[in-house]
Amino acid sequence: MGLAYTIDSPIRVAHYGISSVISIIDDELMEKMNSFYSKKFNLPYQEISKKVQDYRAKRVTSYLNLVDAIVKEKFAKFKKELAESKLVLERFIATLPNKSYLKEGLSNLINEDSVRKDDIENFLEAHLKAGDIDVNIMTKVDKDNFVKNEQLPIEFNDAHASLRGFANSNLNSSVVLSAGMNPRLYSYFENFKDFFPDRNNQLKKKIVLKVSDYRSAIIQGKFLAKKGLWVSEYRIESGLNCGGHAFATDGYLLGPILEEFKNKKEELVQDTHNVLTKGLQHKGLAVPEQPLDLNITVQGGVGTASEHEFLLKNYQVDSVGWGSPFLLVPEATSVDKKTRTLLANAMEKDLYLSNISPLGIPFNTIKGTTNEYHKQKRILNNKAGSSCPKKYLALSKELGAKGICTASKKYQDVKLQELEAKTSEVSRNTYENAKAKITEKACLCVGLANASFLENDIEIKGQKQGVVICPGPNMAYFDNEVSLFKIMQHIYGNGSILSPIYRPNMFVKELKMYVDYLKNEIETISEEVTTKQIKKWEGFRSNLFNGIAYYQDLFLTYLSPESTNIQKDLLFFKEELIAVTIPEMKEV
Repeated sequence: MGLAYTIDSPIRVAHYGISSVISIIDDELMEKMNSFYSKKFNLPYQEISKKVQDYRAKRVTSYLNLVDAIVKEKFAKFKKELAESKLVLERFIATLPNKSYLKEGLSNLINEDSVRKDDIENFLEAHLKAGDIDVNIMTKVDKDNFVKNEQLPIEFNDAHASLRGFANSNLNSSVVLSAGMNPRLYSYFENFKDFFPDRNNQLKKKIVLKVSDYRSAIIQGKFLAKKGLWVSEYRIESGLNCGGHAFATDGYLLGPILEEFKNKKEELVQDTHNVLTKGLQHKGLAVPEQPLDLNITVQGGVGTASEHEFLLKNYQVDSVGWGSPFLLVPEATSVDKKTRTLLANAMEKDLYLSNISPLGIPFNTIKGTTNEYHKQKRILNNKAGSSCPKKYLALSKELGAKGICTASKKYQDVKLQELEAKTSEVSRNTYENAKAKITEKACLCVGLANASFLENDIEIKGQKQGVVICPGPNMAYFDNEVSLFKIMQHIYGNGSILSPIYRPNMFVKELKMYVDYLKNEIETISEEVTTKQIKKWEGFRSNLFNGIAYYQDLFLTYLSPESTNIQKDLLFFKEELIAVTIPEMKEV
């Protein structure tokens, strides 16, 4: 969800019992939001300037503590309102899952002949809890930092400082780690007691790993367990059918991945517990006799109540995450009006997997953003590149030890000059393609934060970057700004906010993206094909065939109104995959 889109979501929705995740890498954004919300809620605010030692971590802690305080105050007021107003209570009940204990209990209370306010208050106190204020750290965004030309110790790296900020906060919640394993960062968790179980086997702060397959989960889980750290949740995300950065698997599809997790969950729990026990014993800490709680959850491309329910039932996951559709909900996410309109009008052709990320990782985005407009304007004026004010993605060491962002003007100037020197050696077409690859990188640090500033009328200084937004392909099937009430009803099958165009099943949509991904890799390879590359493509295609066979069997046994369409779509993409030709090695 980028940097800004859920920066204040807990303030907006946590009192309803809805959990959300705040990205905590952008300390400048958090500092501005701290000032904004302190003023809005009449709370004291003390600026933390860059002159303050360890300012980055302190800004994170301060903002998270503010969010925590506001949520607690709003939650208390909401419970009181529910107890005092039957209309508010009935509307809240209408947003809850149909089979939830909370919905059943509250419905029974208000249907009694003489409902008492005290009974409702007591029931809410016992069963309603505020949504979690979780945080996210993209592990790759861990830039080294310097004072003048002197490199600071590792703990002052961006991701390390963000983790410290969360660890020192008042929150009792989880940190979601995404983008793969960062051993230095994972080891840094050992410095904070809140991540270790207490004598009652409770964790004040929990670790959640966003993973794309079982192998990744077991490797990372055991790495942390050796240090006495327990992973409380493995959050499985579709490799391609998701928002933001996309981490494609080797052709492994979401359904078979979930099947493996379902079949091996007990093995995962017990094996990791055994490693954890030794890790805690080595540290002289309390050792739980039984494994701690471990949840398996899933997200990426879910768009209907039936898909939501299917994932819960068939794969026995503990919960299902929704992301992109909430970008159309002003009560839940921070998006400026112009960008929200762009999202609502988006069709399938407008949502695409781009190469605009300076990280060099495919990035889901949308055509027509204001960021794209300003970027192209600079390119046409021969001023390509960003001024790079935040430098969170200044990770390339190509031009020096301090690191540089590939979206920066400084970097692109060097690369364009190098390209100009080769103009006589390459064709015009090759030159233009190479130039486009250099200049297509976007300033995500600023672009992903600007929406909050625009929505809240906070001044934006410096070079115009506009807004970058990163919805998943699922956005194409939602075409209107909607209320929180309506999207909750949609999720639980009590209404629909889908657009009238045909929407393929989430598994079929992901399959299509993987077939297209393979075809694009083969068509756009510029260097000579190697045996290793051919082997990779063959394995990728084989895994896709296996995934199709799995789905064909699955939807023969699990019949639903859409099963016929799913089988037709699977056959269509199987034929497409058969037609994909993998190049052969040229004989020398």
